[in-house]
Amino acid sequence: MLLPVVSRAETDREFVVMIDPGHGGKDAGALGRRTNEKTINLAVAKKLRKLIESDMKNARVEMTRDGDFFVPLKGRSEMANRKHADIFVSIHANSIDKKSPLHNTINGAAVYTLGLRKSDTNLSLAMRENEVIKLEPDYTTTYEGFDPSSAESYIAFEMMQLTNMDQSIALAEAVQNELVRTAGRKNNGVRQEPFWVLVGTTMPAILVELDFICNPAMEKFMASESGQQKLALAIFRGIERYRKNTVKSVDKASPTTSDVRKAERQTAQREIEADKKAATVEKKTRTDITPSKGQIIYKIQFLTSPTKLRNKDSRLKGLFPIDFYKDGGSFKYTYGTYRTQPDAASDLKKIKKRFPDAFIIRTRDGKRIK
Repeated sequence: MLLPVVSRAETDREFVVMIDPGHGGKDAGALGRRTNEKTINLAVAKKLRKLIESDMKNARVEMTRDGDFFVPLKGRSEMANRKHADIFVSIHANSIDKKSPLHNTINGAAVYTLGLRKSDTNLSLAMRENEVIKLEPDYTTTYEGFDPSSAESYIAFEMMQLTNMDQSIALAEAVQNELVRTAGRKNNGVRQEPFWVLVGTTMPAILVELDFICNPAMEKFMASESGQQKLALAIFRGIERYRKNTVKSVDKASPTTSDVRKAERQTAQREIEADKKAATVEKKTRTDITPSKGQIIYKIQFLTSPTKLRNKDSRLKGLFPIDFYKDGGSFKYTYGTYRTQPDAASDLKKIKKRFPDAFIIRTRDGKRIK
C-alpha cells in the first residue's frame, strides 16, 4: 500500500515497538569466548527500550522477554500480534562454524526480513536460528510439520514474504544504515531469509544480526557497555527514521490498526491473484513497456550506493535497462519494468545470480510504493 510521508500527525497516536531479544534461558544462542548471544541480545534490547521510552514521543515498548528465560519462536510473533505492535525487531548476534578459516576475523552487521532462500550460506544461518524450535515439546505439531533442518521445509516461505514486505524492507534499510553510521559496523547489507520468528507477524518485522560473536574483537565490542549503547542507539535512530518517513497515521476516529492491516493484506492478496491472471492472459510483458499514469509497475532493486554511479560503472555489471531512485542519502538501482509481479519474479532468479540480495519493488509514476 502507498504510505504517505508523515509529519506531526505520525506522533498523534501511540507507536508500539515489540523488541525481541533472541534466544534466552536454556537456549544460549551462539557462544563466544567470554559471553554468549542471549546475554548480548538482552543487554542491547534493554538499552533500546530505555532510549525509546525516554526519547520517542507517544511510543510504547513491549518485550518478548526482559530476563533470562526461554520463549518459543512462535510465541514471540504471537505476542507481537496480541500487543498490536507497529513493528517487530528481533535482536541477535551472528556466528559461523569453528572450522571456517574466517571464524576469528569475520565481522559486520546485517538486517534481515522474511524472504526466500537465496544461497546455501544464508540458508545455513536461517537453519541455525530456527534450530531452537527443536527445544520445544511436540514442535512438529506446533509448527505444522516444519523441520528447521530440512531445506524442503523452506519452500513454504515463498508466499509468506509478501505481507508487509515493502514496509519491512524500509525498516531494515533504515536500521542497517544506522548500524553502519552510528555503531561503526561493517555493512553486510539488508537481506531476506526464512527466519521462523518473523513468520506470522502482522506488522513490519526485521531480524538484526549485530555482529559476529565468534570474532573476539567483535565479541568484546558487543559485550561492552559502550558497544551495547552504540548498537542500541543505532537501532533506535533507524526506527525513528522509519517512523518519520513511512508510518501511516491512524487517529481515534479511524479503524483500528489491526483492521487497517487486515484490509491491506486482503488488498495485497487480491493484487497477487490479479497478477497471476494477468500473467496467464498476457505472457509477453517484458522490460520495454511504457507505463500509463497511475499504473503499478514492478522493478527489481539490486544495488544501493551512497553516490550516483556512472552508466558504465563495473558494479552495474552490464545490466540493461536500469534505472535508479533516490531514497534519503542513497541511490537505489533497479532493473527492468514489469506489469505483474510474476513477470518480475521470472527475471529475479537471473538477477540474483549476480546480486544475491536483489528483490522486487512496486512503483507508481516513477516513485516506489512503500
